[in-house]
Amino acid sequence: MSEIETMPQNASKRVFIKTYGCQMNVYDSDRMADALAPHGYMPTQEIGEADLVLLNTCHIREKASEKVFSELGRLKELQGEKRAAGGDMMIGVAGCVAQAEGEEIARRAPVVDLVFGPQAYHRLPDMLARAQSQRHMHPALKKAVIDTDFPEEDKFAHLPAARKEATIARGLTAFLTVQEGCDKFCSFCVVPYTRGAEVSRPVSQVLDEARRLVDAGVKEITLLGQNVNAYHGTDSAGRDIGLGELCYLLAEIPGLERLRYTTSHPRDMDDGLIAAHRDLPLLMPYLHLPVQSGSDRILKAMNRKHTAAEYLSLIERIKAARPDMALSGDFIVGFPGEADQDFEDTLTIIRETGYASAYSFKYSTRPGTPGANLGDQVPEEIKTERLYRLQELVNQQTTAFHASMVGKTLPVLVERVGRMPGQVGGRSPYLQAVHLEGATDLIGAIHQVEIIGTSTNSLVGRLVRSAAA
Repeated sequence: MSEIETMPQNASKRVFIKTYGCQMNVYDSDRMADALAPHGYMPTQEIGEADLVLLNTCHIREKASEKVFSELGRLKELQGEKRAAGGDMMIGVAGCVAQAEGEEIARRAPVVDLVFGPQAYHRLPDMLARAQSQRHMHPALKKAVIDTDFPEEDKFAHLPAARKEATIARGLTAFLTVQEGCDKFCSFCVVPYTRGAEVSRPVSQVLDEARRLVDAGVKEITLLGQNVNAYHGTDSAGRDIGLGELCYLLAEIPGLERLRYTTSHPRDMDDGLIAAHRDLPLLMPYLHLPVQSGSDRILKAMNRKHTAAEYLSLIERIKAARPDMALSGDFIVGFPGEADQDFEDTLTIIRETGYASAYSFKYSTRPGTPGANLGDQVPEEIKTERLYRLQELVNQQTTAFHASMVGKTLPVLVERVGRMPGQVGGRSPYLQAVHLEGATDLIGAIHQVEIIGTSTNSLVGRLVRSAAA
């Protein structure tokens, strides 16, 4: 057995995990903590007391790898301080930057003990044991443990179940990954290269984890996937189950009160999933459905496999099934070759759709993607001006959407103590933060709240009655 496998259960080891990027990385970080817990590692929020620091990285944002190297420089100093005081600290880099640049990380940052990709964190205890065996080697002989393979085995089947006490500590809402990877190969995106091909978890696995979450007090689950509505898991009879049917099955779990999912691709928004929005009250009327551009020419260059008209037609079908549906989207401005008219087409699709919120970015190249080799790059100053105009339009729509809530009574899941004395806070069905005056005994349930005002990023409410009343 390895050293880590025989570590006493009450060992006072501490792990600090810094999470970058998307909700899936948040979920992955939680599961890393779950994988380490049986081996004596407990999470800490204080990096200075950590025996192990893990950076769970994201490759989506610009200069992602350089930000990781900058953080590693600070960790090297902290590690030196700990060693001078008679302690030690191991350092690991996980996630998509690790997957894409594993060998480069090990070469540029010898302080790193282990590097592993998103498909390998179920092997973290073994990797850590191997890294520990090198701790007393001469620096010239020591090598980082690197695991960036795409394994054939199902990592979820090898992970321990989340500890109930850890799940309780994570609160009333939880993420649950049901799908990973992507087969779409959008020309700007690194996901197929860092997360691999699309793979869906078996239905029983998803339902079992959902039940454990609900048993621990979770009221709202968000299903996660790089392309979550491409979910096709098998049930106990060997049938292929889509995301819509999975939502129907999850809706049968007693105690589960809200269900969400993200992120979706327009090509995978099928009739079954639209019907689930029509039929299931617990499936929240808020949908993140990225379009990226309103120009068919740019959409083709992006390899999005849909047109602007097809996207708008899909929105019509969704709203026909669920008239109160609110939309969120993603937009990239300044993709190579984007002309003024292409950008105007994007503004047009925003006006025609009407978004409750949106994420928008200037295009930046990602090494290894087809887009990185395209010519006709848009000058930075033009990208900046276009992004400003797009965000101004989206902000107008978001402000109008918030204002439309005033005077309505919404079911709000009250989750936490508010920032002001005597205040509590929660989320509306549309994922808006809602603040209201109320006692802490409101926390943990859905209450009817009249919306009486708005602020920049949230709503102000007044308690009407409990939803159960």
